[in-house]
Formats: sequence, structure tokens, C-alpha cells
Amino acid sequence: MKIFTSNIIREISTATCEAQKINTFDLMERAAGAVTDEIISRFLPGQRIVVIAGPTNNGGYALGVARMLYEQGYKKIEVFLFNVVGKLSHDCDEERKKLLALDGIDFTEVKRDFQPPYLGEADVVVDGIFGVGLKNPLQGGFKALATYINDSGAYVISIDLPSGLFAEWNENVHHNHMVHANLTLAFQTPKLAFFFPENAEVVGEWKLLDIDIDERKMKETPSEYMMVEARNVRPLLKERPKFSGKRDFGSVMIFAGSAGMMGAAVLAAKGCLRSGAGLVTIHSARVGMSSVQACMPEVIFEPDRNEHYVYDMTIHHAHQAVAVGPGMGINERTIDALEALLKNCKSPIVLDADALNCIAKRPQLLSLLPTHSVITPHIGEFDRLFGQHQNSEERLKKAIDTAKYYNIIIVLKGHYTATVRPSGRVYFNSSGNPGMATAGAGDVLTGVIAAFLAQGYRPEVAATIGVYVHGLAGDIAAAQTGEYGLLASDIANNCGVAIKAIINREV
Repeated sequence: MKIFTSNIIREISTATCEAQKINTFDLMERAAGAVTDEIISRFLPGQRIVVIAGPTNNGGYALGVARMLYEQGYKKIEVFLFNVVGKLSHDCDEERKKLLALDGIDFTEVKRDFQPPYLGEADVVVDGIFGVGLKNPLQGGFKALATYINDSGAYVISIDLPSGLFAEWNENVHHNHMVHANLTLAFQTPKLAFFFPENAEVVGEWKLLDIDIDERKMKETPSEYMMVEARNVRPLLKERPKFSGKRDFGSVMIFAGSAGMMGAAVLAAKGCLRSGAGLVTIHSARVGMSSVQACMPEVIFEPDRNEHYVYDMTIHHAHQAVAVGPGMGINERTIDALEALLKNCKSPIVLDADALNCIAKRPQLLSLLPTHSVITPHIGEFDRLFGQHQNSEERLKKAIDTAKYYNIIIVLKGHYTATVRPSGRVYFNSSGNPGMATAGAGDVLTGVIAAFLAQGYRPEVAATIGVYVHGLAGDIAAAQTGEYGLLASDIANNCGVAIKAIINREV
């Protein structure tokens, strides 16, 4: 699913009106109807609902919702329209007229002084003060209004976007100066701002409402940002021929593990095999041979000449993919071996965990990364590599610039893991759950991406598919164990189940 900027959204809305031969007010009515239906599905007619509208089209949506709820038997509706400069948008004014035509509606138009209504935890507030058209942070009375709503404890439903939050970037905006929604009902596509953890307390739960925006126009309109869903992954998965052998699905070399950290190597290998790789070899410290072969007989173990660490990353056989890093430590000799590997490796390569920490200790290794390498840092690893960042927006912008500069793919792990391609396009993942914040989950992901590389997928596609499959495997596992009890091995074990679910349209 494409994620459009606010400017592009306006263009698509205009194109929708032209294609469907409707006017903007008709589209507003459609959107207000969708919001109304969602509120009706959640609250009974006896619920007190306070609708707070601004002077723009977002206020028009809110006024339309108030009218439609009232017409559906919701009589405890109180409406406040803020028109402090004496100018409403055309469609907002039309909604105002239709609302005032109702008998008995509790309506207040605020032009100067405002006596705020009592709001408590039992109340619902519909926030339609400002939406995507907002140009500047909330100031003065509107800032005070946002604070009043937030302090009330009422359940807040924001229309399309919480008032005060910008649709894309919010680096220099204080979150206390925005309405904090419990539920944000967005139209057709999500906003980029929804994918940044700093905004979670403002956005709350978010849900997309279908208002029949022109599908052809959305397909034709390019976007730098995407949200990856099962329907995006399904057509990318290759059919496995009936007459095939293990070599047809690729060989993966995994350089991982050290004394006391062999589990990381095992988890990466398990994720790799469960995601379809034909052959997997673990090269690790000699001490790990018996333990690895005891718990994973399907894996070939290639012992390093050193007993406790990986000192040699020479590739002796043909492999379709190489993965490096889980649990291997940051010994100086290990860093030397990584440097030699990067200078000589011709295969697609995935670098995670201690491989990234090794590079952070020797930053000149970044220039040795083969074209279209995949690196999979979490926030801490990313900042060790590329400097400290104040927030996730700043970090994503740095990832975009870095992916372009080094011609690599960056998988920036988080709740909505962002796969950043060298083209600058960003793919936010929609699968996964908080239970996956557990030791070893990232090691599994390394193996999953390597498996798709080995099977012949382009690195940027392998990363995108791998991240989604990994997250879905976590969702399937969490349904079995609960988020609290989720283990990385549960994720690895369910990777094949996840792929099956995608192919069979079970998700």
C-alpha cells in the first residue's frame, strides 16, 4: 500500500472528484459517513459525544459526523465550531448549514470567548479541529484546547489526523501541543507520521477507512513510501518446481557464534532453513561443533581454526548467499576476518549484530560493503554506525541518505521495520508484534533474508519479503504462546507456516 504525502493526497482527491463526477462536498459526505459508521460500531446511542470542529475541511468532516450521528438517534451530541477569524472553508460552511437545519442540535459557534464544556473519562471527543492542511504548530487558544482535551481523560477520536500533528515530519513540534487520540480514523491510506514511534502517543490506534478514492489514480501516482502487506508479498514468492533438488534453492554460508553465543548461529540457521534455503553451513568457533550439530542436524558445521572466536572468513565453496554477525563477537582478529571477507566476497551478503558492531569499531569497512549488501541494524546499532540521532525521523532520513551513498539496503528494525533501498524508497512492514522484542529475534531475521537471497531473489526484494515473513511468523507464534511467552525459536519454527499462509491467502 502506498503512503502519500499530504500534497499528493489533495491531488488524488481532486482526481477522484473529476473521475467520479462528484464535487468535494460529496467526497466530504462520504468520508463523514465512514467515520460515523465506525463510531456507531463502537458506541451506543446513549453515549455523550462532544464534537470539536475547526474552520477547514477537517472541521467539515466533524460537522458532517455530528449531523449523521444525530440523525441515527445519538441525541447526546454537543458541537463546537471554532470560527475565530470569521472564515470557514466552503465545504465546512455547507456542513454547518446542514447541521443548523436540524431541530434541537446543541451547537456553539466559537468566535471569540470560549467556555469549554465539561469533559470526563466517560465522554467521547471527536477531534476535527485541523487535519492535513495545517501549516504551523498549534498556537494560543488552539494549543490550550488541545491540552484541555488531553487532560480530560475523555476517549478521543481524531478524524484523518490528530490536530497539531503534521502528516509527514514533526521533528520540531512538541507533542504536548497536539491532540492525543485514542483512535485515529484515516482515509484510504496511512500517513507517514503514523510509522514513527515518537508519534504513537498522539496517534493511538489507527484504522483506515475506505472512501472509494480513485484506484487508478493511486496506482499511477508514484510514492517514495510503502506499507508492505501480504497482498504485496504474495506475487513476489516464486513457485517451487516439482522436479527440483536442494541445490535449486541455494546454499547459505553463515559466519556466526562464539564461545557462549552459539545459540545466535543456530537461530539464524533455523530461520534460514525454515524460509526455504536448500543448504546451510555455519562457520563458527570450534567449540560450538558438538552443540550445533546436536540441536540442528540439518546444518553443516565448518569449524574455525580458533577454539572460541571466528578468526577466518575465507569462503571455500560456492554459496549463493552469505550472512555474517549473529553472536560472533567483536574480537580484533574477528574484525580482520570480516575485512578480508568484504574485500573478497562476490555473493550477496547480509550483515547483522556483531558484524555491524565490528564495522562501528572500524568505520572504514563501510566503504568495502559490496553493492546491494543488506544490513539489519536496530536503533542502537544504527547509531553506533552512523552517529547519534535525536529521533526516528532523523534516523530514517539518515538511512535514506546512507543507502543511496553506499548503494546498500538498510533494514532499520523496529515496530514498523523500514527497509530502505538505494533508490531512496522506504518499505514499512505491517506484520509483527511487541512479543518479538526478545533475544535472538534479529538473528532469525538474518537467516530469513539470507534464505531468500540464496533462492535467487534480488537483495532489495529478499529483504522486503524476509522482513514481512519474519513478522508474520512472530504473529503466528504469538497466537500460540502469547506475546509474553514468545521465543526467537518460535519465530524461526513458524517461518515456513508464514510463507504457506501468504501463498494460500490465509492472511
